[in-house]
Amino acid sequence: MNYSSDAKIPLWQPAWALFSEHRGLIRSMVRRDLTSRYKGSIMGLGWAIITPAVQIVIFTVIFSGIFNARFGDQGGHLRFAVYLFCGMLPWIAFSDGVLRSTTALTDNVNLVRRVVFPLEALPVNLAMSALVQQLLGTVVLLAAALLMQRTPHATALWLPVLLIPQLLATIGLGWLMASLGVFIRDMPQVNQLALQACMYLTPILYPESMVPPNYRWLVDWNPMAPLIRSYRLALLEGKMPDWKGLSVTLAFGLICFGFGYWWFERTKKAFADVM
Repeated sequence: MNYSSDAKIPLWQPAWALFSEHRGLIRSMVRRDLTSRYKGSIMGLGWAIITPAVQIVIFTVIFSGIFNARFGDQGGHLRFAVYLFCGMLPWIAFSDGVLRSTTALTDNVNLVRRVVFPLEALPVNLAMSALVQQLLGTVVLLAAALLMQRTPHATALWLPVLLIPQLLATIGLGWLMASLGVFIRDMPQVNQLALQACMYLTPILYPESMVPPNYRWLVDWNPMAPLIRSYRLALLEGKMPDWKGLSVTLAFGLICFGFGYWWFERTKKAFADVM
């Protein structure tokens, strides 16, 4: 399969070929990434649950304990922690996939210099690896929600639909950041600061009701806000996702996916020379 940007073929064809012809390679890379990431540690893959859980405890103490923030009318520290966990899981998967992709090529110089290796698979591998960890955390989240609410919600079946725009955005931005990381070696630091700022601008650590009216536009124009909102509606409240808001998130994901792939293909020939 020719992935050259000079080929006069629609952009979606080589992108589709990547997932259809190399899905076995991507699956193998994801498995290897997950095992090597926690290799030698006592808890192993359990760190994928422990790390966000510790963060949840810290943020719950700060926002719910000190600032008395509440999700909904019922309140309570446990409810706050569960809602916080629900918002943190997709954000961690999104930011982790994008941030690690920034150095995906510079960390694999030997693969970059292999003509036959599909470099597009590297950011995809990291996005899928982060997704697997999110799904493991979601199992814990649903168990905690069941203990708290005593009844499962059928709307949790919308989870695969919610993953689509998130995965599109993660992979697309991953391609873009991987390419920029080759030419701009400061990109990992810049990307980390940008993602941290975006996290605080997204209603994850606090309910949307706490946002002052003057700053409400930051939520309305944030494509990740409807996604986080929809996760909480479907998984915790038994309500339908915010379809109108998700259309914005989906559009954002498609733009990221299309532009990210186009940029990656356009700059791919120069990777080996720069590195």
